[in-house]
Amino acid sequence: MADQSYFPEGQLISVLTAEPIDRFLDYKAPEGGCFEGAFVEAPLGPRKVLGVVWGPGEGRFDAAKIRRVSRVMDVAPMRGEMRDFLIRAGQYTLTPLSQMLRLATRAPGLMNPPSMRKVYRLGTGDPDRITDARTRVMQVLKDHGGAAFTLKELAEAADTGPTVVKGLVKQGVVQEIDAPRDVAFPRLDPDLGGITLSPEQAEASAALCESVDSGQYNTTLLKGVTGSGKTETYMEAIAACLRKGRQALVLLPEIALTAEFLTRVHARFGARPAEWHSGVTMTDRRRTWRMVGEGGAELVVGARSALFLPFRDLGLIIVDEEHDGSYKQEEGVLYNARDMSVLRASLCSASVILASATPSLETWSNAQSGKYNRVNLTSRFGVAEMPDMRAIDMRMEKLPASRWISPTLAKAVERRLDAGEQSLLFINRRGYAPTTVCRACGEQVGCDFCDARMVEHRFQNRLICHQCGESKPVPEACPSCEVEGKMAPVGPGVERLAEEVTERFPDARIALLSSDLFGSARALKERIESIAAGEADIIVGTQLVAKGHNFPLLTLVGVIDADLGLQGSDLRAAERTFQLMRQVAGRAGRSERRGVALLQTFQPDHPVIRAILSGDEEGFWRAECGERQQAAVPPFGRLAGIILSAEDAQQVFEFAGEMARRDGPLQAIGAQLFGPAPAPIARVRGRHRVRMLIKADKAAPLQRAIGQWTGQFRIPNAIRIAVDIDPVNFF
Repeated sequence: MADQSYFPEGQLISVLTAEPIDRFLDYKAPEGGCFEGAFVEAPLGPRKVLGVVWGPGEGRFDAAKIRRVSRVMDVAPMRGEMRDFLIRAGQYTLTPLSQMLRLATRAPGLMNPPSMRKVYRLGTGDPDRITDARTRVMQVLKDHGGAAFTLKELAEAADTGPTVVKGLVKQGVVQEIDAPRDVAFPRLDPDLGGITLSPEQAEASAALCESVDSGQYNTTLLKGVTGSGKTETYMEAIAACLRKGRQALVLLPEIALTAEFLTRVHARFGARPAEWHSGVTMTDRRRTWRMVGEGGAELVVGARSALFLPFRDLGLIIVDEEHDGSYKQEEGVLYNARDMSVLRASLCSASVILASATPSLETWSNAQSGKYNRVNLTSRFGVAEMPDMRAIDMRMEKLPASRWISPTLAKAVERRLDAGEQSLLFINRRGYAPTTVCRACGEQVGCDFCDARMVEHRFQNRLICHQCGESKPVPEACPSCEVEGKMAPVGPGVERLAEEVTERFPDARIALLSSDLFGSARALKERIESIAAGEADIIVGTQLVAKGHNFPLLTLVGVIDADLGLQGSDLRAAERTFQLMRQVAGRAGRSERRGVALLQTFQPDHPVIRAILSGDEEGFWRAECGERQQAAVPPFGRLAGIILSAEDAQQVFEFAGEMARRDGPLQAIGAQLFGPAPAPIARVRGRHRVRMLIKADKAAPLQRAIGQWTGQFRIPNAIRIAVDIDPVNFF
């Protein structure tokens, strides 16, 4: 607490609450006083709310009316570097500080005092009889590796009633234990030992460990080809961090990757780390938040929001698959976890490792300029070799209507079936068909609340809007002309591709992997494990399969539509296509058998397709950097997206037009304002959307200018405005 000031009882203090009040509130310190950074319970009107002591009070109000803080909460105070991080992140993203605090306190029951509770774990007894409900309870407990559940959580996870759990307790199958609500996680052993690293991996891990041992801020790009063992390499950096008594954080882009990663952590360090993502129970979520602040969690594995946990001494942040678009938060606080990781590390003297086989152009450029260190892994681990990359020119293939697997690709799949090997057919579209059209009048079925076409999901027999989630049954008659029997799906989705595969290869075992088809992370984990064990011949999947999974028997990857991501005017279209194709191709040949990746394309001479096939990654990044630099766009310029929305289209357009006419603060820094214009998806959830885009020099004080510009206007209650600094998507 050396960096914290003490406020004796009754002294005026300034408290930041997580309520939508854009200012600090004055209170009197409670009985016993409090430290700066203390989490407190404070009265606000008739309620008691969560807050943090930010410093001395301002005293601008009648002292007689200032209320006393109710109590100091029994949790570790917020450290100074964490408060600085919230301030700096809020300033960068133009987010009110109260909203940043809300992001940093997303744990249930923080205001509740410590107490005991009954928890349930797997016991040693056997049930007197087996039922489906009992089986589900036991399976949930087995899947979570000894994790404790409350009665409600266990019953809900097993989709049964509490009486089933209580019955298993009586028979000793399930243990009922009185336990503190929050306990430290098992200690990790950095010297337990991992696998024997290759000479290249050992050299790379030594460089990463040296960065961690320095105790100074630094960022390193760990660029390794798919299957090169990046995870095992940076595990040694985690061990170095643990030896120094500091905490480590690993960010993963998908919950689906968590289970396999936790298994590898357990094998390397002898215990499971703390988890933080939407699939974690509320009980463990609260425990993780508290233990991170007290130092009772040495390693946290989680999603992007784990970056806002109150670490006591954070020494290492690893952003795995750092190029992945899921690190960008697109609702609420608009931030990129990759960039915020660098900011947080710089404030607490920590190391950052950005790991990827296909890094983002921003990261690659920073490494080229020397701003970041760079460590390379150029070959696959062990005997595995990189797959051959070939194009299938679809202009030369004879393909019947409503079929998408070319004869060349089909023959390649048949050869793998004969050899007892696995094939992966990849298409980056969920559902059965992206569009449903009436063949009588040409009407395309759209969402009632969005300007987006509804996607048919045949397994659910429903049309679903991928923007707002609205769904409705597939209509028998056209909603426009009311003619029956003329509704037809247009284009392929992953479900339609699976249907074609089933018809084409009737004797093959087919596994369909799409995020829509799994109700829980556990179900997805089970399916992936079964595929890895060889219980499928052909995998049909979406982008989900491109992220980190290892299927030893997989030797063929077929990309159905390699041109899909090249459409449109997105400045990152080439980068994203290159990354996705290289990542999905990297699933092939990750063990002893050599792999092949076949890309079906109508544009085999497109520069991006040629770069993918040639494997000249450095050449691709140099060319892409040259184009971005010439256009003065990121990473050589700055962009900010302004999104306005309202239920009244005329009102939002008129207000956006007024903002565009009064752009003096933007002109003062040499920035350009484009728009207003309807967003590509002009209506979402019943609200009409208007976009503007600001382009500025890299060194321009963009946030300050945007703050001055928007500060000129009194925004009507009916209009919402969002500022997206460094936008990734432009929908």
